[in-house]
Amino acid sequence: MNHDTMAHLNGFQYGWVNPVVAYLIACAGAAIGLRCTARAMTLRPDRRFGWLALAAGAFGCGIWSMHFIAMLGFMVDASTLVYDIPLTLLSLLVAIVVVGLGIGFVGYRGKSTGTLLVSGLLTGCGVAGMHYIGMAAMQVEGRVSYDGLLVAASVAIAVAAATAALWMTLNVKGLPAALGAALIAGVAVVAMHYTAMAAVGVTLDGRPAGDGTPASQFALPLAVGIMVVLAVAGIAIALSPQDPEGGSGPAAEPIRVDLFGQERY
Repeated sequence: MNHDTMAHLNGFQYGWVNPVVAYLIACAGAAIGLRCTARAMTLRPDRRFGWLALAAGAFGCGIWSMHFIAMLGFMVDASTLVYDIPLTLLSLLVAIVVVGLGIGFVGYRGKSTGTLLVSGLLTGCGVAGMHYIGMAAMQVEGRVSYDGLLVAASVAIAVAAATAALWMTLNVKGLPAALGAALIAGVAVVAMHYTAMAAVGVTLDGRPAGDGTPASQFALPLAVGIMVVLAVAGIAIALSPQDPEGGSGPAAEPIRVDLFGQERY
C-alpha cells in the first residue's frame, strides 16, 4: 500500500548562481520598464501609450524571466518536475497585462498618493499573479500545497516594493534614483519569489507528473529571446530624445513625432 510522504524541496540546486542571475535580470527589466514610465510622464497624456506599453512589456518579461531562471534551480526529491506550457505562457501574459494596468494607471492618472497606492497594488498583484500561475503550471508526482501566511507575505512584499519603486521613479529625478528604483523592484521580485517558494509543500502520492516540459527545455531559450526584447527597449530609450527633466532650454520647433509620441527635432 502506498503512503503519502512529504518531499524534500531544494530551491538552490546550483547554489547562488540562479538567484544572482535571476536578480540581475529582474533589475534589468525593472530599470527599463521604470525608465520608460518616467519617459512617458514627460509627455502629454495622449502621447504616452507607446512608452507605457513598452514599460509593461519590459517589466513583465523581466519578472517572468526571473521566475523561471530561479525555477531552474528548484528540485523536488524523488519526483520529476515538468511544466504545462500553455499555462506557463499565460503567466507571462498576465505579468505583462496586469503590470501594464498598474503602470498605465499611474501613467494617466498622475502621481497622487491614492494613484500610487492603486498602481502599486496592481503592479504588485501582477508580479504575484505571474508567480502563482507559473507555479500552477508545475506538475509533480504528488500534490502541491501552500502556507497561507507566507503566500500573503509574498503578495505584500510585491505590492509594497512595487509602490516604492513607482514612487521613486515619479518623484526623485536623476540616474541614482532610477538605479535605486530598479534595485528596489529587483529585490521585490526576488524576495517575493523565494518567500512564495518557502510556502510550497509537495506531498508525494505516486500519481504521474503529467506530460509537461522540463523548465530547462523552454525557460532558457525564452529568457534569451526576452533579453533581446529588453535590449531593443533599452536601445529605444538611449536613442530617443532626452526628456525635459534634465532641465534643458527651449528646443527648436518639432518637426515630427516618433513611435512613442516623443517629439523629434
